[in-house]
Amino acid sequence: MKGRQIILDHINDREAAALMVDGKLDDFLIEGDAPAPGTIYRARADRPVKGQGGMFLTTPDGSAFLKQVKGLSPGQMLLVQVTGYAEDGKAIPVTQKVLFKSRYAIVTPEAPGLNISRSIRDEDERDRLLEIAHEVMEGCDYGLILRSACAGSDPDEIAEDIAAMRAMADQVLADESTEPETLTEGDTPHLLAWREWSEPAQVESAPGSFERCGVLDALDDTMGISVSLGGGASLFVEPTRAFVAVDVNTGSDTSMAAGLKANMACAKALARVLRVRGLGGQIVVDAAPMPKKDRRAFESTLRAAFKADTEETILVGWTNLGHFELQRKRSRLAVAGLLS
Repeated sequence: MKGRQIILDHINDREAAALMVDGKLDDFLIEGDAPAPGTIYRARADRPVKGQGGMFLTTPDGSAFLKQVKGLSPGQMLLVQVTGYAEDGKAIPVTQKVLFKSRYAIVTPEAPGLNISRSIRDEDERDRLLEIAHEVMEGCDYGLILRSACAGSDPDEIAEDIAAMRAMADQVLADESTEPETLTEGDTPHLLAWREWSEPAQVESAPGSFERCGVLDALDDTMGISVSLGGGASLFVEPTRAFVAVDVNTGSDTSMAAGLKANMACAKALARVLRVRGLGGQIVVDAAPMPKKDRRAFESTLRAAFKADTEETILVGWTNLGHFELQRKRSRLAVAGLLS
């Protein structure tokens, strides 16, 4: 099917959401057992980690780790937000920079000022949105970011969204609990899909939609380690405990340009491949052989693909052995482990 489809359903009693673009699985979200990113805790400082500048915290869901702490002493209560999923056996990663994020607005208590997404360039539209923001945020010291989804949207819906995030921030920041407590939980897959997949799309939410819309078949293809790149080339994606290994294979193509063609196809596909699998952490790409002069084109294509991606990814660069390294935020759960 051509166009964009958002499909909301359940798999193995877990809430899940799929984004299909022109009949191809472009993104996938599934509920896990761990605290979701965005969860806000009132936590207790436990013990500092010398040499790392961090501190372990006590939360209702277990131990959390806060980086770059200053002036924090054991026993102190503080507000923190989950930033991603922890690796097996490790503490929950959290930050003190708490954000209240919805479809149209992000309220930033520690960063005052009214800002509008740079993707909204029309000056009349920016003025319209600023008027809405000033009206709803009047008398409030919080900061506000209006997201790209605001462009052309109903002013009442935007105002309602801003007001809801402001009210949530008021409620959370006013909490004076003296014990570790979960103040808000991170968004479920259906809410996250509504929040992040804001471009126009056909929405399917009836039971059995995954099977009817081809999501289950797409997931079967996605969960394999091999990904076809066309022209006989392929990727092999294998998560290990230390990192995610990505091998580029030219297949049956024996031409002089085979390596470059396979690597460029990899650069275009890799963001989607990692996204639908929920993979993050250290990524090591074993590129197909190609002249060093072509590395810049590979990097440019890779950078463009990840710029449009929703997850923060740092392109680290080439190793002495000719591998390309990336560092990707662990904002997703590995899908394969939840579907098996």
